[in-house]
Amino acid sequence: MTSTLLVIQVILAIAIIIAVLLQKSSSIGLGAYSGSNESMFGAKGPASFLAKATFVLALLFVMNTLAMGYLYNQNKNKSVADKISTSTAVPKTVDNNSAPAK
Repeated sequence: MTSTLLVIQVILAIAIIIAVLLQKSSSIGLGAYSGSNESMFGAKGPASFLAKATFVLALLFVMNTLAMGYLYNQNKNKSVADKISTSTAVPKTVDNNSAPAK
């Protein structure tokens, strides 16, 4: 499930980049963009379709990020310390004093 959400995350990131570039390139291109009568959301202002679509994509991006973080933390909930044996048995040692004589 986490890998599916990661693929969706990449697709959402690309879609947001395209939506922002489409807004900013409405007046000749990114380099010539001037905000004289335009808002920061593009040539048609914050009420344009691209601005609303960008907001929805960004909201989906944030929700997807939170879901990925939650699922990742649920999968990695166990620690290495959980695998340590807590038995109190004393290991058997070899007594060097009772070695057979040659």
